[in-house]
Amino acid sequence: MKERYYPEAIEAKWQKYWEEKKLFRAEEDPAKEKYYLLEMYPYPSGAIHMGHMRNYSIGDVVSRYKMMQGYSVLHPMGWDAFGMPAENAAIESGVHPARWTYENIDTMRKQLKRMGFSYDWEREIATCDVEYYRWEQWFFLKMYERGLAYKKRSLVNWCPSCQTVLANEQVEAGLCWRCESEVTQKEFDQWFLKITHYAEDLLEYCDKLPGWPERVLRMQRNWIGKSEGAEIRFPMEDSEDAITVFTTRQDTVFGATFMTLAPEHPLTLELSRGTPQEGEVREFVERVKRQSLVGRTAEDTEKEGVFIGAHCLNPMTGAKIPIFSANFVLMEYGTGAVMAVPAHDQRDFEFAKRYELPVIVVIQPPDETLSAETMAGAYVDEGTLDNSGQLNGMDSLSARHVIVQYLEEKGLGGKSVNYRIRDWGISRQRYWGAPIPIIYCHRCGVQPVPEEDLPVVLPHDVEFSSEGGSPLAECREFVETQCPKCGGDARRETDTMDTFVESSWYFDRFASPRYNEGPLDKEKVDYWMPVNQYIGGIEHAILHLLYSRFFARVLREFGLVKDKEPFTRLLTQGMVIKDGAKMSKSRGNVVDPEYLVSRYGADTARMFCLFASPPEKDLEWSDQGVEGSFRFLNRVWRLVSENQHWIKGAKPSAGTPPLDQGLKILRQKVHKTIKKVGEDIERFHFNTAISAIMELVNALYQSKPKENGNPTERAVFREAVEAVILLLFPFVPHIAEELWEAIGKGESIIKNPWPDYDREAIVEEEFLVVIQVNGKVRDRVTVPSSMGEEEIKGVALEREKIRRLIHDKAVQRVILVPKKLINIVCT
Repeated sequence: MKERYYPEAIEAKWQKYWEEKKLFRAEEDPAKEKYYLLEMYPYPSGAIHMGHMRNYSIGDVVSRYKMMQGYSVLHPMGWDAFGMPAENAAIESGVHPARWTYENIDTMRKQLKRMGFSYDWEREIATCDVEYYRWEQWFFLKMYERGLAYKKRSLVNWCPSCQTVLANEQVEAGLCWRCESEVTQKEFDQWFLKITHYAEDLLEYCDKLPGWPERVLRMQRNWIGKSEGAEIRFPMEDSEDAITVFTTRQDTVFGATFMTLAPEHPLTLELSRGTPQEGEVREFVERVKRQSLVGRTAEDTEKEGVFIGAHCLNPMTGAKIPIFSANFVLMEYGTGAVMAVPAHDQRDFEFAKRYELPVIVVIQPPDETLSAETMAGAYVDEGTLDNSGQLNGMDSLSARHVIVQYLEEKGLGGKSVNYRIRDWGISRQRYWGAPIPIIYCHRCGVQPVPEEDLPVVLPHDVEFSSEGGSPLAECREFVETQCPKCGGDARRETDTMDTFVESSWYFDRFASPRYNEGPLDKEKVDYWMPVNQYIGGIEHAILHLLYSRFFARVLREFGLVKDKEPFTRLLTQGMVIKDGAKMSKSRGNVVDPEYLVSRYGADTARMFCLFASPPEKDLEWSDQGVEGSFRFLNRVWRLVSENQHWIKGAKPSAGTPPLDQGLKILRQKVHKTIKKVGEDIERFHFNTAISAIMELVNALYQSKPKENGNPTERAVFREAVEAVILLLFPFVPHIAEELWEAIGKGESIIKNPWPDYDREAIVEEEFLVVIQVNGKVRDRVTVPSSMGEEEIKGVALEREKIRRLIHDKAVQRVILVPKKLINIVCT
């Protein structure tokens, strides 16, 4: 063993050893309990960043720990390989997306291997491989057969920079989630997956995922957005037609003084036709179309609208109310029409004030009487009905039920449930994605590609344009085909699938990545799924995680998987920040992991990521923190190297014969540390686990036996050193393997069981302390003999009986007679 710690040499050595011995190969062993550990797979951008390093280091700790516990562990890695950056590279530099992607995968695979992560590389997948996306096309066909995939013309979010459609979930604060360009609206024929079919089930199971962060579940509940209320029909003034609205506050219907329609609502233009307002309405509708759907509903967006030249009737009062079109009303929520009650809805209040529309108070709070003339804002809470006819004086909750009954009896509406979530639009007008397996025939219409003709392969020879759009539409060899029904001339669908489709089932494919008889080998999927622990960023709370839950339900109905929920536990790790901001190239605060590894080694990089902050919190970059991690590993190295020659020959301690007090305390420290580290890993408290190991190393430096020390001393010291190495292994595996070998161990640590603590060794001797207040005995307490003076004083002062006695007194002194009594002097 060398005197100094040289991480580069030992890390390469052990990475080669692990790979040659195939120590991380996952095997289905019915005799073992399985553990499926998965970090969200990366997009092959070309380089691993610090966020990747942190994420994968967290997962690797758990993977190695579970292997040592005897689980059959699946810890795979793959590539979310379709997407815009590859296509942009083709446009900017002339490199084909496939070449750009696979070259990046090669680079990033090397980087990940250099970190020593415990991946089963034999299961590696890339979603741009035909062998992968052919089964995605098969899923689409099965969904199409069941009505879960359909096409319709709709108003969609459009990114003018990416030249493609975005799902609502991909618009963040009115901007494209990829390029941050302002999103507008456009009408397209789009393919949708019917996620709304599972809305209630997805919502219900949010309460059955105890291993998920409540923050993520709350975001999903809000996105699904279940609202219970009523549909109410407002008759038109001059016809038999009516406008139907959905509301959760039917108790306020008496205060509806105008109606607002979404600009996309078909009645907006229809009712304005032939009126003096027609031109103004048309101009307003066209202008709003250029705004994003998400941006229109933002709180800081100015509320604006236009009168469309028509009126309807309030069904409860018979009052004639004007109909407006407003930018904040969306066609995709509810019915696209909103009864406006300005006294009790803030947006309606602001709109009414701007356009001088009447405000009628119909809900009075319990502690004051509101007046429309003096209101500074809407009153939105519960209360008592006012200006509501025979319902005056009724509480608002009761009034909702009464009004629903009335509406149903009169044929004017009734009870209704609405969801905010909308079906998932998956059509993308881009090249680098999975082709949608649909053919259009002018005779037979829309035809699914026959299963035997799958896969529909993405053509390689296409021309990319700087003007954007998909080159597939211009590729005659791809577009021109024959109708599978009549054999006549036909054309292929040229849209590709949203890349979130690939990531919605990749975790299933890892269970049988080389299976060719179908998308999944059910026996293997049943063994491995669900994922026991999933790790990734909070930014995927709605997009990827919700889509994955949807796909799990679909595949379960296909008989391919047994579980509704794909992930049992979820950890959302924090960001890596530097200089107070998230690391990014644009901010110039990026730290290159390759530089870190080449200078300090992978183990130091891993230790810093794991020690500097709890996984769920943001990690603040610190040069001093990295140096500190490196110094600690050097300290552990010296501890072993300086004592290696006699540690090898020392017999491990079993706690016998009886130990003197110093050795007993050391051995107690060892086994308390084993207990704590195991418990902390289970709770993802890696920073405190590492801190406990550091404390044990400090204790060892203070307890080193002399070279000619007695065998008992040597045995306890050897036991302690072995414990340090074993406990460090999940965090810093390379140096741990090297030290394990140095003390004479013959096989990889991965083959050794996780150490169990000696329950007898951690039992502390206790003694009784009498507690006096001003010299009089008031209580007694038993404390461990290792407890310090200040700790004992703290325990005494916190005793319930003592707190009651001194709560209104000033404590002057606390006198401790060691191992006998405490006297609290107070006045």
